[in-house]
Amino acid sequence: MKTINIQAAKTHLSRLVDQVVAGEEIILAKAGKPLVRLVPFREPRTARRGGQYAGQIVEAPDCWDSDELTESIAAPLYALAPSRANEAKVAEPRPRE
Repeated sequence: MKTINIQAAKTHLSRLVDQVVAGEEIILAKAGKPLVRLVPFREPRTARRGGQYAGQIVEAPDCWDSDELTESIAAPLYALAPSRANEAKVAEPRPRE
C-alpha cells in the first residue's frame, strides 16, 4: 500500500493509474491525512434474476398440517422457570436455631 499526497498525484496520475491496474493499492492523502483509495474499475455484475426454479419446487399438500408445527408455533420461545419469589436469596446458609 502506497500513500501519496494529492498534489504529487496530479503530477504522476498516469503512472499511478498503471500501478493500480497492475494490482497495487494507492491511497490519496491531503496534508498526510488519507482521503481516498484508488481501485481498478470493474464492470458491474449483471442483476440477479429470480424465478429459475419456477414450477420445479412443489410442497406436499399436508406439509403444514403437522401437530408438531402447530405446537411449536403456540409454545413460548423459551421455557419459563418456576417462580421462586418466596425463596430467600442469601450468600451463606442460615444458622440453625
